[in-house]
Amino acid sequence: MNATATDYDSLLSRFGLSEFRPGQRDVIEAVASGEDVMCVMPTGGGKSLCYQLPSLARPGTTIVVSPLIALMKDQVDTLRQLGIAARLINSTLSAREQEDVMESMARGELEMVYVAPERLRNGRFLETLQRCQVTLLAVDEAHCVSEWGHDFRPDYSRLGQVRSQYLGGLQTIALTATATPMVRDDVCALLDLQSPKVFVTGFARTNLHFGVSQSKTDLEKEDQLTEFVKSQDGAGIIYAATRKSCEAIGEWLPEKTRRPIGVYHGGMESEKRRIVQEKFMSGELAGIVATNAFGMGIDKSDIRFVAHYNMPGTLEAYYQEAGRAGRDGLESDCRLFFSYHDRYIQEFFIENRYPSKAIVNKVYQYLLSRPEDPIELTLDQVRDAIDADSSEAIGTAQTLLAKAGVLRRLDSSQNQLLVRIDSDAPTLLDFLPKEAKLRRRVMTAIEKVVGRRRNDDVYVRPNRLMELADVDREQLMRTLRELSRLNAFDYCPPFRGRAVHFVQRDVPFENLEIDFEELARRKANEYEKLEAVIGFARTGGCRQRVILDYFGDPESKNCGKCDRCDIDNASNASSAVTDGLTESDANALLCGLRVILSGVTRMHGRFGKNLVAQMLCGSQNKRITQWKLQRLSTYGMLSSMKQAQLSKVIDAMIEHGMIEQREVDQRRPTVEISDFGKSVMHLKSPLPASFTLSKGLARGLAAAARHIESTDVAKADPDSQSSPAQDDVALSETQPQPQSGIPITLDDLTSPEKKLADEIGEALKRWRRRASAALGIPAYRVLTNSTIDRLADIRPQSSSELEVVSGIGPATMEQHGYDILEIIRGCLSETEDQGTATAGSDVAVPPGGPLDLGTAEPTAEESPALRESDSDNNHPAQPAPDPPDGTDESVGERDAYWTWRLFSDGFTMEEVCQIRKLNRRQIACHLQAAAARGRSVSPSWQS
Repeated sequence: MNATATDYDSLLSRFGLSEFRPGQRDVIEAVASGEDVMCVMPTGGGKSLCYQLPSLARPGTTIVVSPLIALMKDQVDTLRQLGIAARLINSTLSAREQEDVMESMARGELEMVYVAPERLRNGRFLETLQRCQVTLLAVDEAHCVSEWGHDFRPDYSRLGQVRSQYLGGLQTIALTATATPMVRDDVCALLDLQSPKVFVTGFARTNLHFGVSQSKTDLEKEDQLTEFVKSQDGAGIIYAATRKSCEAIGEWLPEKTRRPIGVYHGGMESEKRRIVQEKFMSGELAGIVATNAFGMGIDKSDIRFVAHYNMPGTLEAYYQEAGRAGRDGLESDCRLFFSYHDRYIQEFFIENRYPSKAIVNKVYQYLLSRPEDPIELTLDQVRDAIDADSSEAIGTAQTLLAKAGVLRRLDSSQNQLLVRIDSDAPTLLDFLPKEAKLRRRVMTAIEKVVGRRRNDDVYVRPNRLMELADVDREQLMRTLRELSRLNAFDYCPPFRGRAVHFVQRDVPFENLEIDFEELARRKANEYEKLEAVIGFARTGGCRQRVILDYFGDPESKNCGKCDRCDIDNASNASSAVTDGLTESDANALLCGLRVILSGVTRMHGRFGKNLVAQMLCGSQNKRITQWKLQRLSTYGMLSSMKQAQLSKVIDAMIEHGMIEQREVDQRRPTVEISDFGKSVMHLKSPLPASFTLSKGLARGLAAAARHIESTDVAKADPDSQSSPAQDDVALSETQPQPQSGIPITLDDLTSPEKKLADEIGEALKRWRRRASAALGIPAYRVLTNSTIDRLADIRPQSSSELEVVSGIGPATMEQHGYDILEIIRGCLSETEDQGTATAGSDVAVPPGGPLDLGTAEPTAEESPALRESDSDNNHPAQPAPDPPDGTDESVGERDAYWTWRLFSDGFTMEEVCQIRKLNRRQIACHLQAAAARGRSVSPSWQS
């Protein structure tokens, strides 16, 4: 039926409404025109009206599939109060009450009937559907259809089959508040919607304020939640990840807040859940602590806050649950209490939803070992029998085995037996001997009960078959066992609770068709979704925009009111972090933050925040020396700060998305710089508007970084051509590194002028490292990187030239001036000698000088001469031992080292000869000298 605009308005008034919400009219018009529809509309956006109003505008009954009893009851109660003929059928009704509803359906007295997806496996209900005028199928919470969705329900996945087999491809509208583009496509395919019109109404909830509170301990989180709830005027929902957490919070939160707060979760008795829900709906409770079993479709418009004590596993779940606040359009608060360790709860859930191949095999073998049929064991009993971690993993394993076709999971049958015919033959009587009269009578009765429900489980009470076949119970059971030998017929004896029934017992586990690779992909997808939640918690930008971008909302933009982009915070951002600081100190503060980002970059995501803080403040503990982190150029640059202070600054930077924590080893998160952090470090992006530090911490960091020059920080990006090679030395020596195997050609070599500056810089840094070790101070306190760069470019050769170089003060002149000048003069003298030796060549390559290959110079551990120098900076290095007979005594330690290093990095003899500008005999002498000094030399290098 095509309703006019006037019809819509008149029908709208039946719901007590005067106008449509955004997007509703377009969806309703598509349904009214008879098209299949996929509707994605935010929680509180009015999805229900999109099928309820068209239902009133056409004859017949609309079947609404809804996942929760509470949701059905709430919707039906509301409709009946409006005078709309709506009923529900679920397990809360007695058998007589269910019959009454189905009889009303058959008489055409009901406009809407709400059912759970499991009801569509009930033979009596399916028979009734075929006698009714059903004109529309509405699938609410349609993301449950998709295995890529966040709340997959296996019975939802059967809806496509039921729709085609029993409803003749009936017009269908699928509705959800949370579906990514992939989930939307999956839902449409599984429901077999025909050229559906897809409506994605803007996900933005402009009246919701999103915020995140970071916590490191449970006590801190408890205090944060208590203060948050106490600050709220209205009622709200506090979500926790587990039943145990709900119970625990429900004990201390009412006492701390002095407010009545209830508890709701799936482990409670249904009557207790009903009482708690009704008290919350009526306003007797100011809050309710619940798992995600509570709230779906609850029509309480004045929920003022939603708190997540534990982070959910997906952004879909978070936005759906948070969206239950503020359905009346008034301002409401949504707060996530984020602790990094909460991720382990969600990882536990993911691991159990996708059990290993070994667990599935153990479940299979254990069930095969049971002689009874059906096997009436709870998931907990199977878990205990095979010593598994969780019942959910057992349930998933049974589902996988059911999909493989060897068993079926049976729901409670209340002492009914199960029969199934898997054949398109008109009758199975053709497969029975004519003289088998008893079997033929029983099969005739079975086919009458099954009717059109071929290839489906049909539950029937034994008395009904006994009556139809005119047999007693013993005859019936014996005959059913005989009939089950037919390939097309299956039978399962009566049972009370949930059970498992084997269809085949002779299939080896290795032959089961279970796609574990697909399971691994789905598991990886779950982990990606979890990372999206963590990204939301740690974003430095607008929180609502993160959600909108995740769902692919083309109209996503900053909300202007979350804790990241609140208008007041944004306007005061520049003074929040620099309040009380002079312009000079404000610049120093930014420089200090960039030093931290630089230090994190140089540690390559291999260490946690505490070790980063220790490195930056110049700690000399065992781990720092073990990993040679004292050799990083950022070591000790913030030495006037304490480790605890730097850890707090790093926490703030993690919270604002400049640094990311990642799980490398279980429960040992490491830190690495984010793309946004790189942008801040290189001054391409300003600090986040909401970034704040305590005044004491801000002043302390500014004071610690006041001496640091900005250019010392600018080289932290490992991809930068100006990044000093030694910044990677400490880490490259801690674990095996792959050999490049890529030859250096003459085209790769730098110009003589640039090469000379690099050599001077490298020589000064080697000297600085020895000097800092001898004096027991950080390297930058001897010379900063920027000062070394200026020395390499200016190349002063006298005291008067040296003292005017920026960064060389009187103390440096007095203590180190002579050494600095000697190093520069030595490099210049060596270059002149090499220039003479290589006259006539296109490129001047110092035969004994190192090329910038991204490797380290000889370390104190490798060189006896350097060990002497490091042990006492005031004593000259002792000469190296004489080389053994047969070696060229003119080969020095430096020449031998760099030749050996080139071979170690994978270069061939020809390539080394080309790079070093030496012949094969000279190179061989270098290798002999290196071997004499204890270095490992492979015989293959000289081939």
